[in-house]
Amino acid sequence: MKRSRFTEEQIIGILREQESGASVLDLCRRHGLSSATFYKWKAKYGGLDVSEARRLKALEYDQEYWRHDAIVICVDKGVS
Repeated sequence: MKRSRFTEEQIIGILREQESGASVLDLCRRHGLSSATFYKWKAKYGGLDVSEARRLKALEYDQEYWRHDAIVICVDKGVS
């Protein structure tokens, strides 16, 4: 999985700047990201605290880990 340039703290900080009245275009220019990325972050992290965002990321990692293990087991057993 590709590593993000921004940490959860930075993402939530950028989202809070927009909530406090900053324009999306100005934020995107200042932080060097696209508006599509901003709105994707807003859909995913909007309304979360930093600790909740970290927990979400950990759960997503665990889910990917278990999904990979299930695929390996199916391949080993010849299940299609």
